[in-house]
Amino acid sequence: MAWRSSGSTNDILIENLYRNGLITSERVKKAMMGVDRAHYAPHSPYQDSPQSIGHKATISAPHMHASACESLLPYLKPGSRVLDVGSGSGYLTHVLAELVKPGGTVVGVEHIQPLVDMGMANTRKSGEGRELMDNGGIKYVKADGRLGYPENAPYDAIHVGAAAADFHKALIDQLKAPGRLFIPVEEAGEQNIYVIDKGEDGSVTKKKQYGVSKILGSGYQASNERDDRFKRREPVSWTATGGRRQLYGSAVSPGKLTICNEMKLEHREAVAT
Repeated sequence: MAWRSSGSTNDILIENLYRNGLITSERVKKAMMGVDRAHYAPHSPYQDSPQSIGHKATISAPHMHASACESLLPYLKPGSRVLDVGSGSGYLTHVLAELVKPGGTVVGVEHIQPLVDMGMANTRKSGEGRELMDNGGIKYVKADGRLGYPENAPYDAIHVGAAAADFHKALIDQLKAPGRLFIPVEEAGEQNIYVIDKGEDGSVTKKKQYGVSKILGSGYQASNERDDRFKRREPVSWTATGGRRQLYGSAVSPGKLTICNEMKLEHREAVAT
């Protein structure tokens, strides 16, 4: 359904995501309705696909942002503290801030100053964003995201927008107990989304959610012509077409790509087999 969710306005895009079952929570729907993607995506902002934002970075497809929000939602409450590693354009940072206000704080971390500046400038394009920036609801910093941001720890929820080589103990250490981490992790040449929960007793559990492709930068999207199978997250195989595909961090030659677990997230120019 992802490829059918694009719209001509932000409201239509979010309504389509909701109608197609890619957003299931009214809270997530309201938060995404309140953040105009056009302030963050320079091209085709209401298309449900990743968009380049420069500096070799990408804003992920809206349905992938919705997936992250839905996953972290039990820990996104008024007053919650959230870390967004790889904040990029600032879009998801703002959406997360909508989910934890009033009283919550979201820290967006980027490794280069131009992306930090971009996030701040984009967020200030709306009155809601300016208010969140001014009252401390959103904070952008330049730092090594692999090390988290100890200054504001511990966090109720941590989102990582770019693939990690491992689970980064520093991020897990900065989770509250209880708390949740949403992170793509590279494993044996493939990448998988993991949800890592820290219990009240400090115990840590890791659960693989689904496989992802390597789209250039930190953006990714699902592409699936079997709508019912997408909703059930059943395995689907894909064949890349055309030239070299841009994947999550690198380019690979065309060939058969099969999801490693529950769902395949693939560049939108792939076709089902």
